Order: sequence, then C-alpha cells, then structure tokens
Amino acid sequence: MSTTQTSAPARPGARSAGGVVLRVPRTRASWIVRPRSLIVTAVLIVSVALAFVVELAVGELALPLMDVARSLTGGGDPTTHLVVHNLRLPRALVGLLCGAAFGLSGAIFQSLTRNPLASPDVIGVSAGAGTAATAGLLFGVGSGFGLQTLALTGGLAAAAAIYTLAWKNGTTGYRIVLVGIGIAALCTSATSYLLLKAGVYQAQQALMWLTGSLNARDWSHVGPLSISLAVLLPCVVLLGPWLNGLQLGDETAQVLGYPVQTARIALLVVGAALVAFASAASGPIAFVALIAPQIALRLVKVPGPALLPSALVGSLVVLLGDVAGREVLAGTELPVGVVTGVLGAPCLLWLLSRSNRTGSGG
Repeated sequence: MSTTQTSAPARPGARSAGGVVLRVPRTRASWIVRPRSLIVTAVLIVSVALAFVVELAVGELALPLMDVARSLTGGGDPTTHLVVHNLRLPRALVGLLCGAAFGLSGAIFQSLTRNPLASPDVIGVSAGAGTAATAGLLFGVGSGFGLQTLALTGGLAAAAAIYTLAWKNGTTGYRIVLVGIGIAALCTSATSYLLLKAGVYQAQQALMWLTGSLNARDWSHVGPLSISLAVLLPCVVLLGPWLNGLQLGDETAQVLGYPVQTARIALLVVGAALVAFASAASGPIAFVALIAPQIALRLVKVPGPALLPSALVGSLVVLLGDVAGREVLAGTELPVGVVTGVLGAPCLLWLLSRSNRTGSGG
C-alpha cells in the first residue's frame, strides 16, 4: 500500500529551509506601498517644507512667508535675499539635516534592539560623542571634520563598549539599555571633569554646544554635515533589508540567511555615525532620536522601522523646536535642545511606564 503526500503551494512570503516551510511576515519595507504610509509621508514632507520656510522667516527681522519663498526661488528684494541666504539658510539647513540624522539614528537603534527606550541619547552613544567633542573643543578643535572625527570616535567607542558589556550569549534590548545608561553616566562624569578643568570661555563654549543649539550656525557647519549624510544615507538604504530581517528574531534571521552579527555591527556603526556627525554640527539635541521614531511609527502604523518618516519627523521636531525657542519668550532665545528636552522628558516617562505595563522592555 502506497501513500502519496501532497503539499499545498507555499503562500507568498513563505520560505523553505530543510523541508520545513517557514511563514515569514511580509517585509517591513512594504510600508512604502501602503496608502496610509504614502499619505503620511507626503504630509510630513509638506510639513517639513513649511517649517523650513517658517524657520527662515522668524527672527529679529520678521519676513513674510511669501517673500521668503520668492527669495528661495531666486526672486525677492536684495535685503530679503541677504537675510535669507547669508544669515538664516545655513541655520535652517543644519536643523533640517541634524533632525533627519537624529531621527534615522533613533529608528535604527530602537529597531536593532527592539526596544523603544534604546535611543542613542538614552543609552550613551550621544554622551560618548559629547565627551570626545568636548575634549576637542577644549583643546582647540572647534569645527569642521576635526570635531566630527572626534565625535564619531567617541560615539563608536561608546557603542562598542555597550555592545561588548551587554553581550552574554547574545544581546537583548533590556541589557543594552541598562548597560547604555551606565555608559552614559560614565561619559557625563568625564565631560563634567573636562569642564571643571577648562577655562571660563572654553567651558561656556562647550556648555552651549552640549545643550544643543543652532545659534550662529554657518556654511562651515553645513558642508561637513552634508558630505557625511551623503555617505551615510546610501548605507542606511543598503542596510535596510538587514534591519528588516533582524526584526524576525536572530534564529529566524539566521535560518533565512541573514548575517546577523555582521548586520548588527554594521547598523550599530551607521547609527552611531549618524548621531555623532549630527552632534558635531549642532550639539546633542536632547530626545529627538527618542521621540521621532515613536511618533513616526504611530503615524504610519507599521510593525517595523519607518526610516523615512522617522527622518522627516526628526527634521520637523528640530525646526519647530528652534522656531519655538526663538519666539515663545519675548527677548529670549532658547537653544533648541532646551525645547526638545522639555517636550521629550514626558515622552520618556510615558515610554517607561508603557514598557513596564506591557513588558516590552526586553
């Protein structure tokens, strides 16, 4: 007596490994073809463009929005052109690019650890970049690629220390957060020691940078940041499929052929580089990397990383925060890091309470 075994054709998204059909969820990159995600992304792009124009319009000399728009397209009067292009455009571009870098970095770290609390400013990557950059400022490396190189070195060193100390037959998001908080405290203590040893002028300069500010930003800040992002953004696009694969869990990702450890290290380097270069240009603007991915995920409603929306939300938060810092209190110009800190602290407390209730802390 013979038996015949038949198998139903695998559904889309199923893969075979050793005769076993694995039901693999659709890739998280599919968010881009969903109508809701397309609409949200389009709205975010328009919102960022409007916030960018508003950023150029506000200041001691208020400019009409239409005059700013005409100046950006080559029209307008000479006075408006001078104010917009020479004085305010570099500041707005730094805010736009830094916000995008912080948002992308936060999305990478939170997706990599599968933990909403694992943003670079919470787990110590930003603090490591800040310590190295502060040392550079105190020893005369004030801007450009020198400061960016120091910030990158500090951020990567902090990320390597976190990954090494959190390793125990693998890593979990919960261990990374705990170790990262300790690394952040260590780096903050080192920064405080450097400030105590510095002169008054050097300490004041470093403190302004550590707060996170777009004040006095010029084209010398825009150039290195633009070049850095021109290199890093293609890396994010290339590593996107690996980030999606890691969302399935290490064991499933390995079965499907993803180089888990290589992918994790590469993503860690790219995420640390994004936050380091952005911090070198504007200072470590607080909580943008934490809240931007969370806002983006709740807008597009996808289970995996929403990289483009996170970058757009990051830019929007920084631009609007800078506008608020300049306009809310008459006669006082608050650094953008103060505004995002006030907004981000309640968000952090909410994420902590939510993680405690749902057990999503890892």
